[in-house]
Amino acid sequence: MLQTEFYRVKRLPPYVFAEVNAMKARARAAGEDIIDLGMGNPDQPTPQHIVDKLAEAAANPRAHRYSASRGIPGLRRALAAYYERRFNVSLDPETETIVTLGSKEGLANLAQAITSPGDIVLAPNPSYPIHAFGFIIAGGSVRHVPCEPDHTFLEALERGVRHSVPKPIAVLLNYPSNPTAYVADLDFYGQVVDFCRHHGIYILSDLAYSEIYFNDQPPPSVLQVPGAREVAVEFTSLSKSYNMPGWRIGFAAGSRHLIGALTRIKSYLDYGAFTPVQVAATAALNGPQECVGEIRQMYKERRDAMVEAFDQAGWTVPSPPATMFAWVPVPPAFAHMGSLEFSKLLLQEAKVAVSPGIGFGEYGDRHVRIALVENRQRIRQAARNIKGFLSNYDSLLEDSERKRTEV
Repeated sequence: MLQTEFYRVKRLPPYVFAEVNAMKARARAAGEDIIDLGMGNPDQPTPQHIVDKLAEAAANPRAHRYSASRGIPGLRRALAAYYERRFNVSLDPETETIVTLGSKEGLANLAQAITSPGDIVLAPNPSYPIHAFGFIIAGGSVRHVPCEPDHTFLEALERGVRHSVPKPIAVLLNYPSNPTAYVADLDFYGQVVDFCRHHGIYILSDLAYSEIYFNDQPPPSVLQVPGAREVAVEFTSLSKSYNMPGWRIGFAAGSRHLIGALTRIKSYLDYGAFTPVQVAATAALNGPQECVGEIRQMYKERRDAMVEAFDQAGWTVPSPPATMFAWVPVPPAFAHMGSLEFSKLLLQEAKVAVSPGIGFGEYGDRHVRIALVENRQRIRQAARNIKGFLSNYDSLLEDSERKRTEV
């Protein structure tokens, strides 16, 4: 008999978002107008000068051959130049940078490169799923730590080292955070770097939302901390900063030991992104940057519209200081349902799709993540739908409870 249960697949729980996505697809197939604030999928086009560079490069038949797994030299130099001007961090493009197929692929492949069966990593909960499951797929184990960048996180690091056998090999950082939108400062990074250097623990930092911030102070990089490059590698991406999610271009930068490990693993797995995509990504990093500010301003205006409209509808949305997401408590009347059932009910009754917090870890179950991926008019329409939904919550809860007991 053929084996149908596979070790790594068995270690993965059912994909929580699949239920909401299936409901959304059925509703749309039935002709319903669903306002989709679920997936963080930018809805605006890639800036024209980047698209033009792609077309120009793709017209050259020589660019249609295999590319370079670690990225073309010009793109790695462009990433180093970005770090120099944005963070005042000098990187060696040859040994301290690598191009990845998005930051998600980079994280997953680095986990494969550095994880032995039974190795322990420390990852925030809630957090973006690949932060934990990249290591679970690689055969490691995850010990959860709080996601807020304060003394609770630092105390959890200490406990993680004191009580974990074997000692953790790495800790995951993600600020600005998906889904919580927390932002860390350099003092926090400095304390984490000092701790990890002392205990011989690697730091994997996900900085995908470095350019989507709404305060005067841009989010820092962990690599700004003196000595960080001994233990830290940082992942960035063009997906959100330049409206390039489908292009699948990201980067890792930092520790040459970790970059070397990722380079070797990737050399067995891929030949790199299509060369014209990498040429266009180089143009994005080296070219005019006004588009990044315009994208940031668009998300700020959407955030402000959401906070105001949802508040008027009766649902308080904490204003996120960064990212394209709001991390919102489930309304008190529905809190007992959990985030998945609430998200399904919201989709069914208000025609608004959000991401259930449980999909980001069990400690996210009292929240939902709302993405700023619709224009302000649609966001206000969602608020009007939600206002009607909340005003009718007594009968909705009664119906929901009746259906649950009938099952």
